Amino acid sequence: MEVVLPDGSRRILSDGATAYDLAQDISPSLAKAALLAGVEGTVCDLATPLRAGERVAILTRKDDAILPHLRHSCAHILAEAVQNLFADVQITFGPATENGFYYDFHRKTPFVQDDLEKIEAEMHRIVQADAAFERSVWSRDQMLAWCAEHGETFKAEHVGNIPVDKDLSVYHQGTWMDMCRGPHVPSTGAVGKGFKLLKLAGAYWRGDANNPQLQRIYGTCWRDPKELKAYLHMLEEAEKRDHRRLGREMGLFHLQEAAAGSVFWHPRGWTLYRVLQDYMRARQFEGGYQEVKTPQLLDRMFWEKSGHWDKYRDDMFVFPEGASNKDSGVGKAHALKPMNCPCHVMIFRQGIKSYRDLPLRLAEFGSCHRNEASGALHGLMRVRAFTQDDAHIFCTPEQIADETVRFCALLHQVYRDFGFTDIQVLFSARPKVRVGSDEIWDQAEVALSVAGKAAGLEFQHNPGDGAFYGPKLDFVLRDAIGREWQCGTFQCDFVLPERLGASYVGSDGAEHHPVMLHRTIIGSFERFCGVLIEHHAGKLPMWLAPVQAMVCTISKGADRYAEEVVARFAKVGLRIESDLRNQKIGYKVREHSLQKIPALIVVGAKEAAEHTVVIRRLGSNVQKVHGLDTALNILCAEATPPHLRSKNADSGALMTQNGNSN
Repeated sequence: MEVVLPDGSRRILSDGATAYDLAQDISPSLAKAALLAGVEGTVCDLATPLRAGERVAILTRKDDAILPHLRHSCAHILAEAVQNLFADVQITFGPATENGFYYDFHRKTPFVQDDLEKIEAEMHRIVQADAAFERSVWSRDQMLAWCAEHGETFKAEHVGNIPVDKDLSVYHQGTWMDMCRGPHVPSTGAVGKGFKLLKLAGAYWRGDANNPQLQRIYGTCWRDPKELKAYLHMLEEAEKRDHRRLGREMGLFHLQEAAAGSVFWHPRGWTLYRVLQDYMRARQFEGGYQEVKTPQLLDRMFWEKSGHWDKYRDDMFVFPEGASNKDSGVGKAHALKPMNCPCHVMIFRQGIKSYRDLPLRLAEFGSCHRNEASGALHGLMRVRAFTQDDAHIFCTPEQIADETVRFCALLHQVYRDFGFTDIQVLFSARPKVRVGSDEIWDQAEVALSVAGKAAGLEFQHNPGDGAFYGPKLDFVLRDAIGREWQCGTFQCDFVLPERLGASYVGSDGAEHHPVMLHRTIIGSFERFCGVLIEHHAGKLPMWLAPVQAMVCTISKGADRYAEEVVARFAKVGLRIESDLRNQKIGYKVREHSLQKIPALIVVGAKEAAEHTVVIRRLGSNVQKVHGLDTALNILCAEATPPHLRSKNADSGALMTQNGNSN
């Protein structure tokens, strides 16, 4: 039989040959390095028999595609190690995760942190033994008998829910085995030494709190120790940058169980939020957007018509018939909006629209609510109540490319202003569950692909991850320590305007449905604040900092001068405070450094007499003396938001964040 290699060349193999046989046929060195195979785009074991005409790629340790399967193989090694060391343990399931793996166990005696070191040592012994991962197929009854013999009641319960006539995939590694679909690397030794156990956590069988509690062991696994070391360093950095801790230290916000998933913004935190929002409002105004505001609570029928009810119902806060509102109407149900797009269609529908009115760009800082699972909530990064920099562009098909180019220019400008320059773009195509015909999807995907290329984008294809109404471009930021955050999105929708009855009169005098381009740049303000805090480790750029400068006195005799300095700086819009407490200056410096205030202005009797100030920057021991007017100009220039700096240069006037000139 003949198979096709990635470069288009062909190889003739014996009937029934495996992916490993192909690797051996290409070269013995490739066979030695081979870990898995890509067969028609699907990752498979090397023992997988090939069929004539299939496209086959041999995957080695250098290929990113092996990582999830390397991690899943490591999860099996973890489970074997635990059962080797602890006789009273039952296994359940252990999947790969984004950066590692976990396995859930049932054991009456809780594991402790010290156990992880012993388990990890046993895992290294199993890797050293280099037992082959071998797949076999068992009947359901055969598997049930094995579970009964080995006391694996959780596995037995799972198998009992599988149809009687269904065969099961089982993977062996030496004398240990687990039911698993695979694929796996060739042997335990192929996992290598790039793994580490990280932490313990609790879990429930099948995720149900009414079921027995399990113990979860988390680990991470990489292609080699060098990658592992880099990841562990990133974890250390991430812990130092954790926005929840920094949020407390900087006095920005707090969260509490009384309003799970909602943020209590403190004065300084709300200042950051407003500065961010004011900046986005100004950038959007420059980009030709008109700002709107739409309702929070809408009738269920509205969401059914848009298609969101079937897709998002479980994540929506729904108020059923008669829920404390007699005016809601018999049989009515309402929902807090989880997104803003259908509401913007309703605004578009008001009045007759002509092709001359397009493109129409509607923007909203839309407050949304989504009923996220409590276990998924995470500080500002995953909340239930949030606000988006949401906007929708209604245009003709011919305008898609120009609007995409225009949007991408705005998006990259915004990201540069916040300090993000490493941006990956994903082209997310049609998902399995979607609305609209295949012809409509073909049209939307072609239009968005052409538009993305016109905007100069290089994107990776991400099949199956599009919105349910259209394909999208997702913009992923890489932060200062290498983590990725998907924030911006640009979605091409031919479906929703038609479903909700939006139309315009074309140049031919006939009615047409507009194309709806859904877009965000920063996404959720809450989440983006968290990303900014962690990216900058709390040391926000001067223009974003809630308090841009703190005047600290050395002695009580300088209080009046300190108040004069604050008044002068505040008059031109600087966010400035004073610390006149009777404390040593070293104490004040440490406290305000912990709060990540960019500039400390130190004044004493000498500075008051000479009308000067001493400026000390966050993270530096260097102090510089400036005249008051000079210091004012220096700090005001740094505090000016990016969108005002070009205007300042054009006008020759120094302007601060609220537009005042001095």
